[in-house]
Amino acid sequence: MGLVAATAAGRRRVRTLAAAWPHARPVEGATVADALRAAWTGCDAVVAFLATGAVVRVLAPLLGDKRTDPAVVVVDEAARHAIALLGGHAGGANALAAEVAALLDARPVVSTATDATGLPGLDTLGWPVEGAVAAVTRAILDGEPVRLVADATWPLPALPENVQLAPPHLPATTGPTSAGPASAAPAPTSTSTGPVVPTPPGDDQPAGDDQGWRLLVTDRIVPLDGRTAVLRPPSLVAGIGSSRGVTAAEVTDLLHRALADAGLSPASLRCLASVDLKADEAGIVATADALGVPLDTWPVAELVAVDVPHPSEVVRTAVGTPSVAEAAALRGGGTLLVPKTASAMATVAVARHAPRGRLAIVGLGPGAADLRTPRAVAELRRAAVVVGLDQYVDQVRDLLRPGTRVLASGLGAEEERARVAVAEAAAGHAVAVVGSGDAGVYAMASPALDHADERIDVVGVPGVTAALAASALLGAPLGHDHAYLSLSDLHTPWEVIARRVAAAAEGDFVALLYNPRSRARDWQLGAALRTFAAHRPPHTPVGVVRNASRPGERVHLATLATLDPALVDMYSVVVVGSSQTRIVAGRMVTPRGYRWHP
Repeated sequence: MGLVAATAAGRRRVRTLAAAWPHARPVEGATVADALRAAWTGCDAVVAFLATGAVVRVLAPLLGDKRTDPAVVVVDEAARHAIALLGGHAGGANALAAEVAALLDARPVVSTATDATGLPGLDTLGWPVEGAVAAVTRAILDGEPVRLVADATWPLPALPENVQLAPPHLPATTGPTSAGPASAAPAPTSTSTGPVVPTPPGDDQPAGDDQGWRLLVTDRIVPLDGRTAVLRPPSLVAGIGSSRGVTAAEVTDLLHRALADAGLSPASLRCLASVDLKADEAGIVATADALGVPLDTWPVAELVAVDVPHPSEVVRTAVGTPSVAEAAALRGGGTLLVPKTASAMATVAVARHAPRGRLAIVGLGPGAADLRTPRAVAELRRAAVVVGLDQYVDQVRDLLRPGTRVLASGLGAEEERARVAVAEAAAGHAVAVVGSGDAGVYAMASPALDHADERIDVVGVPGVTAALAASALLGAPLGHDHAYLSLSDLHTPWEVIARRVAAAAEGDFVALLYNPRSRARDWQLGAALRTFAAHRPPHTPVGVVRNASRPGERVHLATLATLDPALVDMYSVVVVGSSQTRIVAGRMVTPRGYRWHP
């Protein structure tokens, strides 16, 4: 990242950014314009502490392609605004403006239309996009009808109501005839949780003006026009076999010819795959690197188990499996679109794999918006379906994109919410299931993952737990070993809970008590405190935090001898100190040291 400044104030802020970011460096030249041009040509991103007009005049002659030009952020003299000037999406200037603003206590200025209106930019979904991207995006923004045509249900984020799934049809394929590899394209399918999914149009369905605006999601090569944008989903796996010493040029040429002959786009390659004996094959590794996809390699024993149409005894003798290319392409399922095809030293096969749904398990934190992580916000905006307890969903409705489907339910329906979230993800959707605090702590992660299977990609988003928020308010009670315990016996017998409480008390753990007391369960907290009191002195500190980080927040300090359980309810977290915890200046502190004092 290049940093350019013209004034003393700008240079001071250059030093601030350079100190914070090891990848940022000041760029100088005979003139400020020379420095700016040097930063443009030598860096992936530029932060200029200059007037916007001056930056525009210097860089205008250098502009090339937004996909390769560096991002440019301009900061004014008073550091009040960080303006994403060039490369908002493709170059990452929008995100960079937010980061610069955070460091300088400035306000990020982002003028990209999709960001301003809360819509997902087609070039921000993580998939290659081509065709009339700007025109289709403008149509979406203007509320014009846009037809979404997909060859499967892919986990896209929520799209506004004017983007409608097109009715199914069965066009002719592009590329080879029905006798060739492309005949394996799937027919329209439907599920109980989603609409019929059509196949994108082929040569008999030209994308002319009479077709209106279209957004295609396909791995197939399709005709384009000025009204069609194409998203390339990661659906293709290319299996690669080779002789030792094969060149990257030979592998690349064979792969591209095989894809072109089948009418398939290399932009939809999910990965290259091979036997693990080829994990260090330079030609294959270089091809994967050039394509920007991973190389997945598998043991011989796994490839032997894959049923392939064209096994080879020669390959079995040399490698130990009757197939490398086809078996690697088909491992984990899929439909073979390109049977193995060979050059002098390489073999390629290509399979199409079904979409994998996306399940983000999101911890919302203890309640305060500023304790919600940026990653949680990003996942909520990435989702097309949000599932959660109604009161938690209400906390984040303002973050959801237009068109997001919300499936909220009341208390006591955790298992049903988990099943619904997994079913939606298994149908191919992008789903976020939300819980308070950290979703893995007494929340939705466990029930959801009990039902999730290999059809789903799972993304875990950690959150600030109620216990962490409470302990921060109390002081430093978690300075040494501690245990989380739930006192709710709705799903766990009290006898089991009592044994765990006794173990924590005997082990001298600081104890964080969740679900401590409700109107129907009013005696369990007292029983637990008596157990702790049997192992710790009566002056042991006990903290109670109610509504940590939420309206009505209350902090109460007591001891094992003085705490009144009637002060505690289900909105509270109780922190019982260890024998070493003490009160210092009105705060609970547990020493870090492992040397115990008498």
